[in-house]
Amino acid sequence: MKKLCISPLTRAAFAPFGEVIMTDGAHHYPINQGTTERFHALACADTHSENGQTILSLFRAQPRQLPLPITIMERHPLGSQAFVPLTQNEADEYLVVVAPAGEFDENKMQAFLCKGLQGVNYAKGVWHHPLIALHKISDFIVMDRIGHGHNCDEITLDGSWVLA
Repeated sequence: MKKLCISPLTRAAFAPFGEVIMTDGAHHYPINQGTTERFHALACADTHSENGQTILSLFRAQPRQLPLPITIMERHPLGSQAFVPLTQNEADEYLVVVAPAGEFDENKMQAFLCKGLQGVNYAKGVWHHPLIALHKISDFIVMDRIGHGHNCDEITLDGSWVLA
């Protein structure tokens, strides 16, 4: 078994794979006569094409237990995909496993521990594991692309990589 180490999610560490969505450090200002704080442009959806459109969905993830074998990775070549947890609790953690866009290389996989106040926006073509909630059933708003064209590639791994 090969152990995949889990790192804390930061903007700098995740930059090769997309964007971290969080209010901490974001450009923000008051709107609506001072009754609302706008955290501006937390991520950029990259789903534009003449045959597709951007949608919002809700994903409800069942909690997973560690150690967790990594047996599947997927990518979306026609658009980015963002996951934003519907929680205000930093303790509501989840994991992301990613690998760079292009030909899949299991030796370039990285794992990040995300706090409940952080979302991620996977860039077009970035390999990622399906949603990994920890501790409890967790809801996420997901922004991605629907439309014509093949937009989900999946590969099956032999399970020799494990999150622990």
